[in-house]
Amino acid sequence: MSFWEQIKGDLEDGIAEGIDIAKEGAAFVKEKAERLTDRTRRKLDLFEVKIQVRREMAELGGRIYELRHQGESPLLDSEVKTIIGRIEKLEDRIGGPEGNGGKG
Repeated sequence: MSFWEQIKGDLEDGIAEGIDIAKEGAAFVKEKAERLTDRTRRKLDLFEVKIQVRREMAELGGRIYELRHQGESPLLDSEVKTIIGRIEKLEDRIGGPEGNGGKG
């Protein structure tokens, strides 16, 4: 098992416990948001997409680190390309690197 896989496993175990609590909190916030304006809902949705981007970026960094130790080129790796593709889709949802993320 690679270092990244070990770290990822440890993080997943630790995070799994907190996820249930976070889901309950997110459900509460989302319920509240439904009572609020569309703008507030958009902000909450944007926040959730940014959390997904953060997860994908961490996965990408871990994969690149792993490949470095294997002496392989990260840009030729199919898993790296897949992760980058997922990040680009999320980026489009936010408004792109130059976008304002729905602000304004």
